[in-house]
Amino acid sequence: MNYSIRGQQIEVTEALREYVDKKLSRLDKYFDAPLTSDGYVTLSVVRGLHVVEVTIPLTGVVLRAEDRSDDMYASIDAVADKLERQIRKHKTKINRKFRQEGSLKTLFVEDPAANGTVATLDETDTDEEMELVRTKRFNFKPMDVEEAILQMNMVGHNFFVFANIDTEEISVVYKRNDGKYGLIEKA
Repeated sequence: MNYSIRGQQIEVTEALREYVDKKLSRLDKYFDAPLTSDGYVTLSVVRGLHVVEVTIPLTGVVLRAEDRSDDMYASIDAVADKLERQIRKHKTKINRKFRQEGSLKTLFVEDPAANGTVATLDETDTDEEMELVRTKRFNFKPMDVEEAILQMNMVGHNFFVFANIDTEEISVVYKRNDGKYGLIEKA
């Protein structure tokens, strides 16, 4: 997989590039075929902390991890570990789901011809006015509530909009303050 590595308020040295490539290349072992999409890596320094954000868009799923620490290399290590855990968790869940349905085929290698995309929003309200600052449009992948919760957790958001395969309507899952999950459906 190719990674687009950029720095914000930091110069990305060749040593940093090589370290990021080395650490993230260990994720390749989880895929049966080479990935065709590009991953995005942002290295930055915010208030003395070294921040590493990695986003890997795949068909139907977005892998995303972020870490902040006093050391850039430690942040890169932590992000690679987080992504590896996400992949293992997702792969196990998908394989379990298809075994229960009687299929021996594993689905973790994404089909590049599939047209599903993941819907995530990451907006912050800084003004007290209700000013619309961003609009996003998505093709929603049909999925069940359990898969939507998994996707929401993988992208690190507290809500996720999806096409509910059971109701054939757009639904929203969200994480509640008590740590459990809620579902919003059309009445």
